Amino acid sequence: MTRKRVAVIFGGRSGEHEVSIVSARSVMAALDPARWEAVPIGISRSGDWLTPDETRAALESGARAFHGLGRPLLNAAEALAALASCDVAFPLVHGTFGEDGTLQGFLEMAGMPYAGAGVAASAIGMDKALMKAIFREAGIPVARYSVIRSWEYTLHQNMSMALIDDAIGYPCFVKPANGGSSVGITKVRSREDLPRAFAAAFAYDDKAVVEEAITGRELECSVLGNEHPEASVVGEIVPDREFYDYDSKYDPASKTELYIPAPITRAVADDARELALRMYRVMGCEGYARVDFFLTPGDRLIANEVNTIPGFTSISMYPKLWEASGLPYRQLLTRILELAFERHTRRPRP
Repeated sequence: MTRKRVAVIFGGRSGEHEVSIVSARSVMAALDPARWEAVPIGISRSGDWLTPDETRAALESGARAFHGLGRPLLNAAEALAALASCDVAFPLVHGTFGEDGTLQGFLEMAGMPYAGAGVAASAIGMDKALMKAIFREAGIPVARYSVIRSWEYTLHQNMSMALIDDAIGYPCFVKPANGGSSVGITKVRSREDLPRAFAAAFAYDDKAVVEEAITGRELECSVLGNEHPEASVVGEIVPDREFYDYDSKYDPASKTELYIPAPITRAVADDARELALRMYRVMGCEGYARVDFFLTPGDRLIANEVNTIPGFTSISMYPKLWEASGLPYRQLLTRILELAFERHTRRPRP
Protein backbone atom coordinates (compact mmCIF):
# COMPACT_ATOMS: atom_id res chain seq x y z
CA MET A 1 0.00 0.00 0.00
CA THR A 2 1.36 3.41 -1.00
CA ARG A 3 1.49 5.80 1.91
CA LYS A 4 -0.46 9.04 1.60
CA ARG A 5 1.16 12.31 2.62
CA VAL A 6 -0.82 14.23 5.24
CA ALA A 7 -0.23 17.95 5.72
CA VAL A 8 -0.82 18.55 9.43
CA ILE A 9 -1.42 22.31 9.70
CA PHE A 10 -1.33 23.82 13.17
CA GLY A 11 -0.39 26.76 15.39
CA GLY A 12 -2.03 29.92 14.13
CA ARG A 13 -2.93 33.41 15.28
CA SER A 14 -5.66 32.68 17.84
CA GLY A 15 -5.49 32.46 21.61
CA GLU A 16 -5.49 28.68 21.22
CA HIS A 17 -2.07 28.55 19.52
CA GLU A 18 -0.44 26.38 22.21
CA VAL A 19 -3.40 24.01 22.39
CA SER A 20 -3.17 23.51 18.62
CA ILE A 21 0.48 22.50 18.88
CA VAL A 22 -0.32 19.93 21.56
CA SER A 23 -3.12 18.48 19.38
CA ALA A 24 -0.81 18.28 16.35
CA ARG A 25 1.99 16.55 18.26
CA SER A 26 -0.45 13.90 19.41
CA VAL A 27 -2.02 13.35 15.98
CA MET A 28 1.33 13.05 14.19
CA ALA A 29 2.59 10.54 16.75
CA ALA A 30 -0.55 8.41 16.43
CA LEU A 31 -1.03 8.32 12.64
CA ASP A 32 -0.62 4.80 11.26
CA PRO A 33 2.88 4.88 9.68
CA ALA A 34 1.93 2.09 7.29
CA ARG A 35 -0.73 4.31 5.70
CA TRP A 36 0.20 7.92 6.37
CA GLU A 37 3.28 10.14 6.26
CA ALA A 38 2.85 13.26 8.37
CA VAL A 39 4.15 16.53 6.89
CA PRO A 40 4.08 19.18 9.64
CA ILE A 41 3.30 22.76 8.59
CA GLY A 42 3.30 25.24 11.46
CA ILE A 43 1.79 28.72 11.48
CA SER A 44 3.35 31.32 13.74
CA ARG A 45 1.51 33.61 16.11
CA SER A 46 1.87 36.39 13.54
CA GLY A 47 0.36 34.22 10.79
CA ASP A 48 3.59 33.30 8.98
CA TRP A 49 3.84 29.80 7.50
CA LEU A 50 6.78 27.56 8.42
CA THR A 51 8.37 24.94 6.20
CA PRO A 52 8.19 21.32 7.39
CA ASP A 53 11.88 21.47 8.36
CA GLU A 54 11.36 24.68 10.35
CA THR A 55 8.32 23.15 11.99
CA ARG A 56 10.13 19.93 12.94
CA ALA A 57 13.09 21.89 14.32
CA ALA A 58 10.77 24.02 16.46
CA LEU A 59 8.95 20.97 17.76
CA GLU A 60 12.19 19.13 18.54
CA SER A 61 13.42 22.16 20.49
CA GLY A 62 10.39 21.80 22.73
CA ALA A 63 8.79 25.06 21.56
CA ARG A 64 5.31 25.60 22.92
CA ALA A 65 4.66 28.42 20.43
CA PHE A 66 6.05 29.54 17.07
CA HIS A 67 7.58 33.03 17.22
CA GLY A 68 9.64 34.85 14.60
CA LEU A 69 9.57 31.97 12.13
CA GLY A 70 8.28 31.45 8.62
CA ARG A 71 7.04 33.84 5.96
CA PRO A 72 3.67 35.46 5.13
CA LEU A 73 1.41 33.01 3.31
CA LEU A 74 1.71 34.59 -0.15
CA ASN A 75 5.52 34.56 0.13
CA ALA A 76 5.83 31.13 1.78
CA ALA A 77 6.89 29.31 -1.38
CA GLU A 78 8.54 26.36 0.38
CA ALA A 79 5.66 25.81 2.78
CA LEU A 80 3.14 26.00 -0.07
CA ALA A 81 5.23 23.59 -2.16
CA ALA A 82 5.24 21.15 0.75
CA LEU A 83 1.47 21.49 1.05
CA ALA A 84 1.06 20.92 -2.70
CA SER A 85 3.07 17.69 -2.42
CA CYS A 86 0.54 16.23 0.04
CA ASP A 87 -2.51 14.14 -0.70
CA VAL A 88 -4.71 15.43 2.09
CA ALA A 89 -4.66 18.10 4.80
CA PHE A 90 -5.51 17.72 8.47
CA PRO A 91 -6.23 21.26 9.74
CA LEU A 92 -5.63 21.49 13.50
CA VAL A 93 -5.58 25.27 13.86
CA HIS A 94 -7.99 25.89 16.73
CA GLY A 95 -9.89 29.15 16.88
CA THR A 96 -9.93 32.09 14.49
CA PHE A 97 -7.93 32.02 11.23
CA GLY A 98 -8.12 28.24 11.11
CA GLU A 99 -11.28 26.78 12.57
CA ASP A 100 -13.53 29.54 11.24
CA GLY A 101 -13.68 28.55 7.58
CA THR A 102 -10.77 30.69 6.40
CA LEU A 103 -8.27 27.83 6.20
CA GLN A 104 -10.95 25.52 4.83
CA GLY A 105 -11.73 28.04 2.07
CA PHE A 106 -8.05 28.21 1.16
CA LEU A 107 -7.88 24.41 0.90
CA GLU A 108 -11.09 24.37 -1.18
CA MET A 109 -9.57 26.87 -3.62
CA ALA A 110 -6.44 24.74 -3.78
CA GLY A 111 -8.56 21.67 -4.59
CA MET A 112 -7.08 19.67 -1.70
CA PRO A 113 -9.03 17.14 0.36
CA TYR A 114 -9.07 18.06 4.03
CA ALA A 115 -10.35 16.62 7.29
CA GLY A 116 -13.28 18.03 9.17
CA ALA A 117 -16.10 20.45 8.50
CA GLY A 118 -16.38 22.52 5.35
CA VAL A 119 -16.32 26.30 4.96
CA ALA A 120 -19.91 27.11 5.96
CA ALA A 121 -20.12 24.73 8.93
CA SER A 122 -16.72 25.87 10.17
CA ALA A 123 -17.73 29.53 10.00
CA ILE A 124 -21.01 28.89 11.78
CA GLY A 125 -19.31 26.73 14.38
CA MET A 126 -16.85 29.50 15.22
CA ASP A 127 -19.51 32.23 15.48
CA LYS A 128 -21.57 31.40 18.58
CA ALA A 129 -24.17 34.03 17.70
CA LEU A 130 -24.85 32.53 14.26
CA MET A 131 -24.79 29.01 15.65
CA LYS A 132 -27.38 29.74 18.33
CA ALA A 133 -29.59 31.57 15.83
CA ILE A 134 -29.54 28.55 13.52
CA PHE A 135 -30.27 26.14 16.36
CA ARG A 136 -33.16 28.31 17.57
CA GLU A 137 -34.58 28.51 14.03
CA ALA A 138 -34.43 24.70 13.83
CA GLY A 139 -36.32 24.33 17.11
CA ILE A 140 -33.29 23.14 19.07
CA PRO A 141 -33.41 24.44 22.65
CA VAL A 142 -30.69 26.99 23.52
CA ALA A 143 -30.06 29.22 26.53
CA ARG A 144 -31.44 32.76 26.44
CA TYR A 145 -28.86 35.04 24.85
CA SER A 146 -28.22 38.45 23.34
CA VAL A 147 -25.56 39.68 20.93
CA ILE A 148 -23.81 43.01 21.51
CA ARG A 149 -21.27 44.63 19.18
CA SER A 150 -18.33 46.56 20.58
CA TRP A 151 -19.51 49.78 18.93
CA GLU A 152 -22.99 49.32 20.40
CA TYR A 153 -21.55 48.90 23.87
CA THR A 154 -19.26 51.93 23.41
CA LEU A 155 -22.03 54.23 22.18
CA HIS A 156 -24.90 52.89 24.29
CA GLN A 157 -23.40 51.33 27.38
CA ASN A 158 -26.40 51.94 29.63
CA MET A 159 -28.79 50.63 26.98
CA SER A 160 -26.67 47.47 26.58
CA MET A 161 -26.66 46.89 30.31
CA ALA A 162 -30.40 47.45 30.54
CA LEU A 163 -30.93 44.89 27.78
CA ILE A 164 -28.97 42.32 29.78
CA ASP A 165 -30.88 43.21 32.96
CA ASP A 166 -34.23 42.67 31.24
CA ALA A 167 -33.58 39.89 28.72
CA ILE A 168 -30.89 37.73 30.36
CA GLY A 169 -30.53 38.45 34.06
CA TYR A 170 -27.79 37.32 36.41
CA PRO A 171 -25.70 35.29 36.66
CA CYS A 172 -24.77 35.19 32.98
CA PHE A 173 -21.75 34.63 30.80
CA VAL A 174 -20.13 37.15 28.47
CA LYS A 175 -17.97 35.59 25.78
CA PRO A 176 -16.42 36.49 22.41
CA ALA A 177 -18.74 35.36 19.63
CA ASN A 178 -15.72 33.96 17.78
CA GLY A 179 -13.38 31.97 19.95
CA GLY A 180 -12.78 28.73 21.77
CA SER A 181 -11.16 27.00 24.74
CA SER A 182 -13.08 29.39 27.02
CA VAL A 183 -10.68 32.21 26.13
CA GLY A 184 -12.12 35.64 26.99
CA ILE A 185 -15.15 34.25 28.86
CA THR A 186 -16.32 35.81 32.12
CA LYS A 187 -19.06 34.77 34.51
CA VAL A 188 -21.00 37.89 35.46
CA ARG A 189 -22.87 38.00 38.77
CA SER A 190 -24.15 41.58 38.66
CA ARG A 191 -24.29 44.67 36.46
CA GLU A 192 -21.09 45.92 38.12
CA ASP A 193 -19.15 43.02 36.58
CA LEU A 194 -20.17 43.83 33.00
CA PRO A 195 -17.48 46.42 32.05
CA ARG A 196 -14.68 44.01 32.94
CA ALA A 197 -16.44 41.15 31.17
CA PHE A 198 -17.00 43.11 27.95
CA ALA A 199 -13.38 44.31 27.98
CA ALA A 200 -12.23 40.68 28.14
CA ALA A 201 -14.58 39.57 25.34
CA PHE A 202 -13.89 42.51 23.03
CA ALA A 203 -10.15 41.84 23.32
CA TYR A 204 -10.78 38.80 21.09
CA ASP A 205 -13.75 39.80 18.94
CA ASP A 206 -15.89 42.84 18.20
CA LYS A 207 -19.04 40.83 18.85
CA ALA A 208 -19.95 39.41 22.26
CA VAL A 209 -22.58 36.85 23.21
CA VAL A 210 -24.28 37.34 26.56
CA GLU A 211 -25.86 34.09 27.69
CA GLU A 212 -27.85 33.06 30.75
CA ALA A 213 -26.01 30.78 33.16
CA ILE A 214 -27.61 27.34 32.93
CA THR A 215 -27.81 25.26 36.09
CA GLY A 216 -27.00 21.80 34.85
CA ARG A 217 -24.44 19.14 34.03
CA GLU A 218 -22.04 19.47 31.09
CA LEU A 219 -22.34 16.62 28.60
CA GLU A 220 -20.38 16.00 25.42
CA CYS A 221 -20.76 13.65 22.48
CA SER A 222 -18.41 12.96 19.57
CA VAL A 223 -19.86 12.71 16.06
CA LEU A 224 -18.13 11.14 13.05
CA GLY A 225 -19.24 10.89 9.44
CA ASN A 226 -20.36 12.65 6.27
CA GLU A 227 -23.80 11.76 4.90
CA HIS A 228 -24.49 9.17 7.62
CA PRO A 229 -22.87 10.42 10.82
CA GLU A 230 -22.65 8.34 13.98
CA ALA A 231 -22.60 9.44 17.60
CA SER A 232 -20.30 8.12 20.30
CA VAL A 233 -21.18 7.32 23.87
CA VAL A 234 -21.95 10.40 25.96
CA GLY A 235 -19.42 11.79 28.42
CA GLU A 236 -19.69 14.24 31.29
CA ILE A 237 -17.28 16.94 32.45
CA VAL A 238 -17.22 17.97 36.10
CA PRO A 239 -15.03 21.11 36.36
CA ASP A 240 -12.81 21.65 39.37
CA ARG A 241 -14.09 25.23 39.67
CA GLU A 242 -17.20 27.28 39.09
CA PHE A 243 -17.19 26.78 35.32
CA TYR A 244 -15.13 24.98 32.70
CA ASP A 245 -12.59 27.73 31.94
CA TYR A 246 -9.21 27.63 30.15
CA ASP A 247 -7.22 26.60 33.23
CA SER A 248 -9.76 23.95 34.13
CA LYS A 249 -9.26 22.47 30.66
CA TYR A 250 -5.49 22.71 30.24
CA ASP A 251 -3.73 23.31 33.57
CA PRO A 252 -1.80 20.13 34.48
CA ALA A 253 -2.82 20.73 38.10
CA SER A 254 -6.53 20.84 37.19
CA LYS A 255 -8.71 18.38 39.07
CA THR A 256 -11.49 18.45 36.48
CA GLU A 257 -13.05 15.01 36.16
CA LEU A 258 -14.20 13.28 32.97
CA TYR A 259 -16.79 10.52 33.16
CA ILE A 260 -16.98 8.18 30.18
CA PRO A 261 -19.70 7.09 29.83
CA ALA A 262 -21.61 9.76 31.69
CA PRO A 263 -23.57 8.51 34.72
CA ILE A 264 -26.98 9.16 33.16
CA THR A 265 -29.94 6.98 32.31
CA ARG A 266 -30.06 5.16 29.01
CA ALA A 267 -33.03 7.27 27.94
CA VAL A 268 -31.13 10.51 28.56
CA ALA A 269 -28.05 9.12 26.78
CA ASP A 270 -30.16 8.16 23.74
CA ASP A 271 -31.75 11.62 23.68
CA ALA A 272 -28.31 13.26 23.94
CA ARG A 273 -26.90 11.22 21.06
CA GLU A 274 -29.96 12.03 18.93
CA LEU A 275 -29.63 15.73 19.74
CA ALA A 276 -25.90 15.64 18.92
CA LEU A 277 -26.64 14.21 15.48
CA ARG A 278 -29.38 16.76 14.91
CA MET A 279 -27.11 19.69 15.83
CA TYR A 280 -24.36 18.26 13.59
CA ARG A 281 -26.72 17.97 10.62
CA VAL A 282 -28.39 21.36 11.15
CA MET A 283 -24.98 23.04 10.98
CA GLY A 284 -24.04 21.08 7.86
CA CYS A 285 -21.03 19.42 9.48
CA GLU A 286 -18.99 16.71 7.79
CA GLY A 287 -16.01 14.66 8.90
CA TYR A 288 -16.08 15.05 12.66
CA ALA A 289 -17.07 17.39 15.48
CA ARG A 290 -17.68 17.39 19.23
CA VAL A 291 -21.12 18.44 20.40
CA ASP A 292 -21.63 20.00 23.83
CA PHE A 293 -24.85 20.47 25.76
CA PHE A 294 -26.27 20.98 29.24
CA LEU A 295 -28.51 18.60 31.16
CA THR A 296 -30.81 20.46 33.55
CA PRO A 297 -32.10 18.97 36.82
CA GLY A 298 -35.35 18.10 35.03
CA ASP A 299 -33.43 15.99 32.46
CA ARG A 300 -33.93 18.62 29.77
CA LEU A 301 -31.12 18.92 27.24
CA ILE A 302 -30.05 22.40 26.12
CA ALA A 303 -27.68 22.86 23.17
CA ASN A 304 -24.43 24.63 23.95
CA GLU A 305 -22.21 24.43 20.87
CA VAL A 306 -20.58 22.32 18.17
CA ASN A 307 -16.79 22.35 18.11
CA THR A 308 -15.58 21.57 14.58
CA ILE A 309 -11.88 21.19 15.54
CA PRO A 310 -11.93 19.94 19.12
CA GLY A 311 -8.83 19.24 21.16
CA PHE A 312 -7.13 16.19 19.68
CA THR A 313 -4.63 14.82 22.14
CA SER A 314 -5.00 11.15 23.07
CA ILE A 315 -6.59 12.24 26.36
CA SER A 316 -8.94 14.82 24.83
CA MET A 317 -12.66 14.20 25.14
CA TYR A 318 -13.30 13.71 21.41
CA PRO A 319 -11.00 10.67 20.89
CA LYS A 320 -11.64 9.30 24.38
CA LEU A 321 -15.37 9.12 23.68
CA TRP A 322 -14.72 7.17 20.48
CA GLU A 323 -12.26 4.89 22.23
CA ALA A 324 -14.99 4.08 24.76
CA SER A 325 -17.28 3.42 21.78
CA GLY A 326 -14.87 0.85 20.34
CA LEU A 327 -12.84 2.98 17.92
CA PRO A 328 -9.20 3.40 19.05
CA TYR A 329 -7.31 6.65 18.49
CA ARG A 330 -5.17 5.49 15.55
CA GLN A 331 -8.15 3.97 13.74
CA LEU A 332 -10.18 7.13 14.42
CA LEU A 333 -7.55 9.27 12.71
CA THR A 334 -7.54 6.95 9.70
CA ARG A 335 -11.32 7.10 9.47
CA ILE A 336 -11.30 10.92 9.62
CA LEU A 337 -8.82 11.05 6.72
CA GLU A 338 -10.84 8.50 4.75
CA LEU A 339 -13.91 10.71 5.20
CA ALA A 340 -11.92 13.65 3.82
CA PHE A 341 -11.19 11.72 0.61
CA GLU A 342 -14.80 10.49 0.36
CA ARG A 343 -16.20 14.01 0.58
CA HIS A 344 -13.65 15.37 -1.90
CA THR A 345 -14.48 12.62 -4.41
CA ARG A 346 -18.22 13.15 -4.00
CA ARG A 347 -18.21 16.87 -4.69
CA PRO A 348 -18.83 17.94 -8.30
CA ARG A 349 -15.90 19.69 -9.94
CA PRO A 350 -16.42 22.16 -12.80
